[in-house]
Amino acid sequence: MTGALTSIGLLLALLGLGVPMISALLAAVALAFLLGGQWSMMIPQSMISGMSTFTLLSLPLFVLAGALMNAGGLSGRLFDFARSLVGWMRGGLAHVNVLSSMFFGGMVGSSSADLAGSGSVIIPAMKKEGYPAEVAAAVSASSSGIGPLIPPSSPMILYSAVTGTSLGALFLAGLIPGILLGVVFMLVVAFLARRQGWKTHGAFSWGEIGRSGRGALLAFGMPAIIVGGLVAGVFTPSEGGAFGVAYALFLSVAVYRSLNWKQVYRVFASAVQTTGELLLIVSLSAAFGASLSSAHVPQALGDLISLVSFGDGLFLKILFLMALAIIAGMFLDPLIPVFVPVVLPALLAFDIDLIHFGTLMVMAVVIGQLTPPLAMSVIIVSRIANADQIRIIRANMPFLIAILAFTVLLIAVPSLSTWLPAVALN
Repeated sequence: MTGALTSIGLLLALLGLGVPMISALLAAVALAFLLGGQWSMMIPQSMISGMSTFTLLSLPLFVLAGALMNAGGLSGRLFDFARSLVGWMRGGLAHVNVLSSMFFGGMVGSSSADLAGSGSVIIPAMKKEGYPAEVAAAVSASSSGIGPLIPPSSPMILYSAVTGTSLGALFLAGLIPGILLGVVFMLVVAFLARRQGWKTHGAFSWGEIGRSGRGALLAFGMPAIIVGGLVAGVFTPSEGGAFGVAYALFLSVAVYRSLNWKQVYRVFASAVQTTGELLLIVSLSAAFGASLSSAHVPQALGDLISLVSFGDGLFLKILFLMALAIIAGMFLDPLIPVFVPVVLPALLAFDIDLIHFGTLMVMAVVIGQLTPPLAMSVIIVSRIANADQIRIIRANMPFLIAILAFTVLLIAVPSLSTWLPAVALN
């Protein structure tokens, strides 16, 4: 147990010093196996075992599909449609920011990709209309957290690979919470708009809604067909990812003609690099989880949960696990492949619904990307908006409080995430 805690401490210390995630994980894994007296050849064996999951085949394909949709200029079309729907409201561009993130999340399923796509469009537009740079950045950083909840979702794919939970069920589980989180953000924007005197952006027009809606219609086809195909059993997750790539290529190259083949090559190269890093982290995380399991860390965690929570109810147990996940998410990116293997035995022992907890883990990822010291989303928007990160974090506090409150609501009402999978898949 001492060796496991030492390796965890080393991992957090290295990440705190700015060491890349892959290098920090490799050092922690090597130390854990060394102090645990385990055979060194178990490291590559555990890494290969962690990668040998059928669901992980879909991860590179969904990453590539999202990258193609992003590079193909879909963000501008979605932005125009969102602006026609809610731009006329007080704080119009801030509402557009949230709604376009909901739309774009259904294309790419990643906070970083959302920020690179819609953020690069909406942040300059908000600054031009008079919003402070830190406010435009804060709204974009928080609203990008909707993307991982709305299918297809990269964190959901990782969670499915680690736990063996149905990916189709997880995609459906995130849909209602993703929509509700968008509504919560729009309520926060409405409150701030009245308090800060933010302006409207244009007038309501049915004609503009029809025009911009036609321009964005084909983009909405990808998440609808992929999720529908998974739910109906038409194709597997990997086949759905392959369809997404083909569909994104067709739209970007043949329909909109926004990408030439040289640009497509660059998108493929970037997607290969991204997925290579992700899969290497997943494999190292599997080895790290195996070393911690050998040191009986999951059993100790289960005992600790029983100690700090009283009664037979699951609320306090899940709340404690989420507190640990949020703290870990402040240091770990990606969080799920490192954290979930450690807590999975406790989830099974306490009979916690894995679909419900999957949605909560995505919320922990979202919160971690908004809170120091990592705060990846804040770092990205600070570069786009050319704003100070501390000022962005301060401006983001109303949205962060809303996210935390919504997370507690999700813990207390599991049906928000479990009802749709139960209805659609039974």
